[in-house]
Amino acid sequence: MFVIEDSIHIDAPIERCFLLSTSIDLVARTLGMKPVGGKTSGLIADRDRVEWRGWKFGLPQHHETLITGFDPPIFFQDSMAGGRFETFSHDHKLTALGNQTLLHDTVRFSMPFRTAGTIVGKAVLVPHIRGLVHRRFALLKQIAESESEEWRIYLPEA
Repeated sequence: MFVIEDSIHIDAPIERCFLLSTSIDLVARTLGMKPVGGKTSGLIADRDRVEWRGWKFGLPQHHETLITGFDPPIFFQDSMAGGRFETFSHDHKLTALGNQTLLHDTVRFSMPFRTAGTIVGKAVLVPHIRGLVHRRFALLKQIAESESEEWRIYLPEA
């Protein structure tokens, strides 16, 4: 089992950060795959399913996500319902720190094919997934903190 953990502070309220974290459109910007089935736009919610397709490492990829935990605005979990991993889950924890928010992500995954899967996981997928988490954090921070209120584009009107 591989575990990747990372955190970032964002100068924005927890509710905004949570909603932006659940935006399918923002995830698509950093994932490099497109939502093609289930819920394909807007904000995910409990038990939603999203089917992603795209190309990674020169190969066609399919990843089906199911929202398996949902406690707004402090937590949600997406887990693989179908795809190339043996197991995959991604915990998104948010903590309010006054008008700031701490986002803490934990990604856990395992690979099929025993030794070969372990080698590919360690050499290729851990660095790749860590990079995706960093890009996602940077984009969330940029949008949530934007003075032009760019975040409003991704959120439903109150």
